[in-house]
Amino acid sequence: MTLPAGWTARRPTLDDVPAILAVVHAADTFAVGYPDFDAEDVRSCLTAPFFDPAHDSWLVSDPDGRVAGWTLIDNPTGVGREFVDVYVDPGRAASVRAALLVRVLGRVAERAAERGLPALTARAAVYPPETRWAEELVAGGFARVKRYVRMIRPLADLPAEPPPPPGVTVRPLRADDEADLRLFHRIYDTAFRDTLDYEPLGFDSWREALPSYGKVWDEWFLAEVDGVPAGALQSSDQDLEQDTGWVRTLSVLPAYRRRGVGSALLWRAFTVYAAKGRAAAGLGVDLTNPTSPATLYRSVGLREERWIDMYERSIPAAGV
Repeated sequence: MTLPAGWTARRPTLDDVPAILAVVHAADTFAVGYPDFDAEDVRSCLTAPFFDPAHDSWLVSDPDGRVAGWTLIDNPTGVGREFVDVYVDPGRAASVRAALLVRVLGRVAERAAERGLPALTARAAVYPPETRWAEELVAGGFARVKRYVRMIRPLADLPAEPPPPPGVTVRPLRADDEADLRLFHRIYDTAFRDTLDYEPLGFDSWREALPSYGKVWDEWFLAEVDGVPAGALQSSDQDLEQDTGWVRTLSVLPAYRRRGVGSALLWRAFTVYAAKGRAAAGLGVDLTNPTSPATLYRSVGLREERWIDMYERSIPAAGV
């Protein structure tokens, strides 16, 4: 599939950050109602591990020479699935999105061959207003595989943090202590092994892949039951534009689930967010998670705000 007459495509560079940001803001405003990216986010994408904009990305301009679309492949660990996105200004470039999808999937096929794999799984997210994008993904061989829900609770007039259940204690992570970081990683890795999307990631690779907005160390917590490590909570600054503290991951070891560990960790995070003056707390829920975490989240006051569907397709390696 080719671009319409007069449209051009090239590789992006860091000099294109302002133009890319304008496209992403237009796409985000259409999809979620507000800009959800900043310039640093764009720079982080263009300089991310396992991503080379000279090979893995396209920038498309309309006949007037204005940048109107940008493709992205996100795989910060270099293993497992490739997350693809095609940002377009919906008012100017919706008609070229399908052509850009073909290009980015071709690159995923090349990346599979470069890694010596027979195929790679590509994933793409769809928000409720993006019905045309969903149709284009289905036409491109994708199928919907899961739904995530964004949950939010206001922090105004947050009640005092309730005492944890007997034997449960929560403390801050000691980010300057490698043993504490390794403990956090062990809990996180073990807790997610029974989920469909689990991909093993060693400690060094996990630490290297942590995004800059995820290193809000005073909002990371560890929980114990009778002195035994049982749970962990990681926060990030990814939703500060909405004045929201964000729970990036909540991990409870299987032996300690349904004993109040998760709610104790959440209440501690909410309390810290509120102390910083944040207006709300939020997180994303994978509805295929076998632990059914949404029930826990509702019990601490979180409520569904919107959903995000995930589409998936296996891409054979180039030459296969």
